[in-house]
Amino acid sequence: MITLTDVEYSYPSGDAALSGISLSVERGTLVGLVGANGSGKSTLMALLAGLYTPSSGTLNLCGHVSPGEEKAVRSASRLVMQDADLQILGATVEEDLLLGRSRTENAIDLARDMAGRLDILGYWEKPVQSLSWGMKRKLCLAAALLDEPDLLLLDEPFSGLDYPGKREMRHLIREHQRAGLTQIVSSHDLECLVDMVDELIVLHDGKCVLRGKPEKLLDKIAAYGVRPPCSWNAGLGIVSWDGED
Repeated sequence: MITLTDVEYSYPSGDAALSGISLSVERGTLVGLVGANGSGKSTLMALLAGLYTPSSGTLNLCGHVSPGEEKAVRSASRLVMQDADLQILGATVEEDLLLGRSRTENAIDLARDMAGRLDILGYWEKPVQSLSWGMKRKLCLAAALLDEPDLLLLDEPFSGLDYPGKREMRHLIREHQRAGLTQIVSSHDLECLVDMVDELIVLHDGKCVLRGKPEKLLDKIAAYGVRPPCSWNAGLGIVSWDGED
């Protein structure tokens, strides 16, 4: 479903952000994308969302190739950013979820159903500035899911959430995983994520330095500025973060 071949990306300033990234992701996989701050995670997510174009190499997402087909890549993927305030454009929950959509009865019903699924329907007519941080994050996620993407990109989805919020986000990610949605979740902290992912990709200085099953990598990640989760014990394996299945 996703193939990156020798992908490099440099900012207009000339600073290199990604170098020699080659990897593939199968449909339905839940990938944990980890690395210290500045490792290139957000840049890679932006490339996968079609917001950036590789400086060299190619990105193939569902048959859409970048450079050249960034618009098609954007149509196939949805990125939920870390800072929800940068992504919410509507004045109310209703307006944000229906922004850019025909206000047909069916579209409104679908938006209300999605708001109900993410437990924000009770805020349907509320101004977005009255929402908590977690509610704003769910609003952005609801808007992304309404577009039925082939690839869902979650950038630091647990950042700023309290314990109940983290549990709820885990439940949503696991729901999508069971439904077969391909997801890439970036994080600098593995604690909330490691027991769910099918594989980890570790970035360091813009390069992919490790990739594989979490239990094969967790003894190596500290060398790249990533703290092993407390739920990891080399003898016992990965222990669920909160006792969930």
